[in-house]
Amino acid sequence: MKKTRILQAALFGLLLSTSGALADDITFAVAGPMTGQLANIGDQFKQGAQAAADAINAAGGINGRTIKLSMEDDQCDPKQAVSIANRIVANGIKFVDGHACSGSSIPASAVYAEGGVMMMSPASSNPVMTDDAAAKGWATIMRLYTRDDAQGAFIGPWIAKKYAGKNVAILHDKSAYGQGVADAVRATMNESGLKEVFYDGINAGEKDYSALVTKLKEMKADVVYFGGYHPEAGLILRQAAEQNFKFQLIMPDSIASPEFWQIAGPAGEGTMFVFPSDPQAKPEAKEAVEKIKAGGFTPEGFTLFSYAVIQAFAQGIERAGSDDPAKVAEALKNGEPIHTVVGDVTFDEKGDLKNASYDINQWHDGKYAPIPLD
Repeated sequence: MKKTRILQAALFGLLLSTSGALADDITFAVAGPMTGQLANIGDQFKQGAQAAADAINAAGGINGRTIKLSMEDDQCDPKQAVSIANRIVANGIKFVDGHACSGSSIPASAVYAEGGVMMMSPASSNPVMTDDAAAKGWATIMRLYTRDDAQGAFIGPWIAKKYAGKNVAILHDKSAYGQGVADAVRATMNESGLKEVFYDGINAGEKDYSALVTKLKEMKADVVYFGGYHPEAGLILRQAAEQNFKFQLIMPDSIASPEFWQIAGPAGEGTMFVFPSDPQAKPEAKEAVEKIKAGGFTPEGFTLFSYAVIQAFAQGIERAGSDDPAKVAEALKNGEPIHTVVGDVTFDEKGDLKNASYDINQWHDGKYAPIPLD
């Protein structure tokens, strides 16, 4: 009888210690294209989130709780995004660093809102994501990135001024992201007095864009703005080079990755793209950049924005004194800045950044850098 009581006490103590250990952990999901054509973006998400979690854990965690990460692959496919969103909710995870593609974030956000989960995207830029969420009262849907309409307001007038009198074509890949940003640029460029000579959507994933290139060549396009991703952009440039046709390609933020140059090769020389002011150059990012590079990864593209999302979750939980996503969202939107590797950020009532700024970058010999704005 005595042995039975001792065994019961030991088991009870083990259960207590196990539950205590579990309480010391907090899991964040990282959702993006971990495989497929855009796996480079998923890798950026993963590297940034892990570096942030490691740094926060090394400093004592979130009120003593250790951050753990659950990597989720949506392949930038809307159906897959909804599927993993349902799994995340079912697993009781309350915070999601993701998704990447707007076409994934928008449908997944409905699942998270219904499940009381906070989703903060470090890459999705289509305004519909937060506009729709705000209209429906989904306070936990946010983004730590810029919006297409803000990007359009920046680059559209610049194109109109820089290329006044030139033949400008606007293309998109029919995705929520690609068409969204292309339409935003088109609108502000038109408002600034320059009308495109051609506007069309292409089919992403194809291997032969020679007919498109021929059409652009026949209309003597001087400039092409393409709302899309690096695989298609690289192929279009290579196939244009095969026809001895050169034009100025301008892109949104999707080609801030070595994979663009790997596909385009020398045909990518001079390609321009818009990206939020270089986060790697910010003093707040110095230590994080050094540590990530020491691990053999260059924190380009969305890496530091993913890092910043984890920082925002941590500071929001500490500020709210709770890991209830609704309370965290309220704390993050209180007007006080959040200190991150991409600088101090503040959120508006919709969950969008208030303080966005941009650079125009240009590819040269396999690397890119900001250019002076004239």
